[in-house]
Amino acid sequence: MPARHPVAPRVISSQVHSPEVVEAQPEPWSTRTERRGSAGVESNTRLTAATGATLFVLFAAEGLTILRVRQLLSFHVFIGMLLIPPVLLKIATTGYRFSRYYLGAPAYRRKGPPAPLLRLLGPFVVVLTLAVILTGIALLVVGPSLRGEMLFLHKATFVLWFGAMVVHVLGHLLETARFAPRDWLYATRRDVTGAGARRWAVVTSVALGVPLGLLLLGRVGPWLVQPFK
Repeated sequence: MPARHPVAPRVISSQVHSPEVVEAQPEPWSTRTERRGSAGVESNTRLTAATGATLFVLFAAEGLTILRVRQLLSFHVFIGMLLIPPVLLKIATTGYRFSRYYLGAPAYRRKGPPAPLLRLLGPFVVVLTLAVILTGIALLVVGPSLRGEMLFLHKATFVLWFGAMVVHVLGHLLETARFAPRDWLYATRRDVTGAGARRWAVVTSVALGVPLGLLLLGRVGPWLVQPFK
């Protein structure tokens, strides 16, 4: 009989090949900080732009009342009071960006400052805006002996304010048009957290002006019975 060659036993591997499991690496602290900083900058930009757009509409309405100010004096006063809280909100948001930039916050440094002319003009816009509003309020509360001087100051500050504001609006027009709608559009409002809070901030600022306007409407009467100079 032919010799049989021994057959090597079949070795069945018990090793189970499994896909390699890759553990997710935690995001570096510097990256998280940079991402939060960038989101904070856009959040501030969106709120500033939305407030600016609101003010543009209100100031345009206020300007229309000047064309027939005697007949529309009540509307002029009421809209003027509506302007106060949004103006303060706009000053707060731009002041925050200003302080963060000059305190060296990296995200605000990366964004950079406004153009030199706009940066130089900014404080004058703030001061003149407050001057126009305050002299307007003063016209409603001072006695008859001071009304002539207050009216002159109101008109003079308005002329200076209008010139500064034209440059200011034109300089920020593209940025405002780009960022103002983002918290109000479904496609972009989720890109940065806090869209709801920012929308409420703008709406509330306008709503707070309503009682102010109603409060001072009672002061309009004396101006309706005397000629404007």
